[in-house]
Amino acid sequence: MSANLAATVLGTPDPPVLADFYRELLDWVEVSREPHWVRLRHPDSERPGLSFQYEADHVQPVWPQQPESQQMQAHLDIQVDDLDAGVARAVRLGATVEGHQPQPDGVRVMRDPHGHLFCLFIPGF
Repeated sequence: MSANLAATVLGTPDPPVLADFYRELLDWVEVSREPHWVRLRHPDSERPGLSFQYEADHVQPVWPQQPESQQMQAHLDIQVDDLDAGVARAVRLGATVEGHQPQPDGVRVMRDPHGHLFCLFIPGF
């Protein structure tokens, strides 16, 4: 038996809106779109993909984590060639830069428009 990671799924109150953000950020293509489910993939490969499912009661994680608060369960790491340009592009698309940055160089912790944390990083980090 073999097993392969097929996709990562993010819960969100508005799957089409969040999918549009990541489609633009990653330059990926949309595979399917329904009101409660959207799937993206890299233009050159079917899998792994990134999907978005409807969650009416989505709660943003607290960063940095604090006791008895919504914890981050996972985050996306996205490699960019130029960190400053990558951050500026993500912000133009609707992301925000987090105030707490655990590394001074090479990595930026960000939030997508629905509050999921993700990191932009340059090669070597």
